[in-house]
Amino acid sequence: MSRKLGFILCVAILLSVAFRAEAQKRKAGRAYEFFASGEYYEAIDHFKNAYSKSKDKELKAEMVFMVAECYRLTNDPRNAELWYRRAVKSAYSKPEAQYWLADALKKNGRYQQAIDEFRKYKQIVPGDARADQQIRACELAQEWLRNPEAYRVDEIKDINSKDDDFSPAYARDDFGVIYFTSSREGAQGKKTHGATGQSFTDIFETRLDKKGKWSMPVPVDGLNSEFEEGTPNFSSNYKEIYFTKCEAGKKERKGCVIMYSTRKGDAWSEPKNLGLLADSVVAAHPAITPDGLKLFFVSDIKGGYGGKDIWYVTRDKLSDPWSGVKNAGPDINTPGDELFPFVRSDGILYFSSDGHPGMGGLDIFKALPQPDGTWIIQNMKAPVNSSADDFGITFQGANEAGFFSSTRKGRTNDELYSFELPPLRFSVTGLVKDEKTGAALQGSTVQLIASDGGNLQAETGAGGDFKFTLRPNVDYIFLASKRGYLNGKERVTTKGQEKSRDFMVTILLSSIERPIELPNIYYDFDRWELRPESMVSLDKLVETLNDNPNVTIELMSHTDSRANDEYNLELSQKRAQSVVDYLVSKGIEIERLSARGYGESQPKAVDAELSAQYPFLKQGVTLTEQYINSLANDEQREIAHQINRRTEFRVLRTDYEPKNK
Repeated sequence: MSRKLGFILCVAILLSVAFRAEAQKRKAGRAYEFFASGEYYEAIDHFKNAYSKSKDKELKAEMVFMVAECYRLTNDPRNAELWYRRAVKSAYSKPEAQYWLADALKKNGRYQQAIDEFRKYKQIVPGDARADQQIRACELAQEWLRNPEAYRVDEIKDINSKDDDFSPAYARDDFGVIYFTSSREGAQGKKTHGATGQSFTDIFETRLDKKGKWSMPVPVDGLNSEFEEGTPNFSSNYKEIYFTKCEAGKKERKGCVIMYSTRKGDAWSEPKNLGLLADSVVAAHPAITPDGLKLFFVSDIKGGYGGKDIWYVTRDKLSDPWSGVKNAGPDINTPGDELFPFVRSDGILYFSSDGHPGMGGLDIFKALPQPDGTWIIQNMKAPVNSSADDFGITFQGANEAGFFSSTRKGRTNDELYSFELPPLRFSVTGLVKDEKTGAALQGSTVQLIASDGGNLQAETGAGGDFKFTLRPNVDYIFLASKRGYLNGKERVTTKGQEKSRDFMVTILLSSIERPIELPNIYYDFDRWELRPESMVSLDKLVETLNDNPNVTIELMSHTDSRANDEYNLELSQKRAQSVVDYLVSKGIEIERLSARGYGESQPKAVDAELSAQYPFLKQGVTLTEQYINSLANDEQREIAHQINRRTEFRVLRTDYEPKNK
């Protein structure tokens, strides 16, 4: 009896296990059905339920991975990161879980962690080139965040809601009306989208009032239906509108089509399907060119380069039908998704992509058309782009301002942002100092000379400071002067500057009360011909003389004490004359120059600068032969002799009248 009872219990247990396993498969099966139909939001709970009810480790690992996939496809990178991390830790982990974990970290702005995880993926799948591209993209994102573009980006709180708000378009030539896509309350479609969990989208409008505030958005009459409408785009005269319409619902997948309507007064005509593609496939995100002869759109039809590509159709005249569906080509399209095209008034194409190197999910790119039919693609970088999805840009005509959509700030819903490139503003803040002592020179006159003809003058304050406002695309010279000093100058240019900037300059003036040493004037041993490396210093002296046209100078050459007096005097005279000859060859009038060799008769006095450079030399001493011989070793003695071998000049007059003014 006991044996029979044991047999019955065993059978009962096996049947119970089989029943539970079958039930778990059915739960997972329903989840996969939702997933296959694109209802990712609906599938999440079913996958989680199947996970919690299962005791099969391999099935549980699969459910964890599928939950992560659903969060990725519903654009929830924070939850995707959590679930991919769980999937990676499983003994049944898939290689793609490692890749998408790294991708989620990138979308969450954790670039260094993402780089580390992509490197782990490279070890698992060394042949996948995507990892190297993603690592490079993370490195670029870090660089772009450190050095952002000059755009100012602000959230449009007047317009945004707790639901999706995206793809703005200016609806009037004064830029006072915006149409955009939203799933907020008030949309005509009452169904919930299984892929997002939000209501179907409609096209809404908002208007700018006299106080510069956007009005409460309302649905646009005549364009919306019970289905999804969005991504509006206007002709250059704002009398035509193109937009996307998708007939989609729970557990059903239909295509999207591009609709067209014309404005009649303040109302829109009954929208018509342009019929670019079969209704069973996707044709979305229309963008018409300013001349109205080319229409870009997005589709995943065969013949593309990856996921969703940008395509276009053309017509010869505005009255002609659209024809000739063509792919925009491999410069624009990638194995990833290219979406939300927009053609600016200057013909430049903007679009979003997750296939080109970017900062996170979708980044906004601009494509510059080339004469040979190719495109140059440029990432718009931070702050327009972020680690989140950035897309659906529109411009205020030729102005560097407009709107775009983004999921930044850790949010999962799309929101509208404004962007503007502020006018370039430049200024210069300067100091005038004594070249030798570093003391600020109050009361110096600073003259601004601009390449566009501008000419201003200022006087330095107690701190030797001055400041000017500068204009873009101009070269500037700042010429400083003060009685008892040679004039000095500095240069600044705003040409090629793409960001506002406050320049800093310091102008050093040399006192005419003491000789001024010319650095790096070299001769070969026992020779007086100038060596090539001396020319740089002498060319600066030429510039100084040109900046001080009323000055005459004496060129003074000195030797060390290691030959007899007569020899040193002759050698130093020849060396001083070689400097004068060089200056004359550069256009300096001979009447302004005199040469004199001093031989070893004027050894150098050690100042604070020399003592700091050579601590074995005491400040205040003179480098006489007796002092040099008292130094500790040959190296120190050679340095002292070298200091004595120098070329200087001193100002003789400041009232010279140039012959050729």
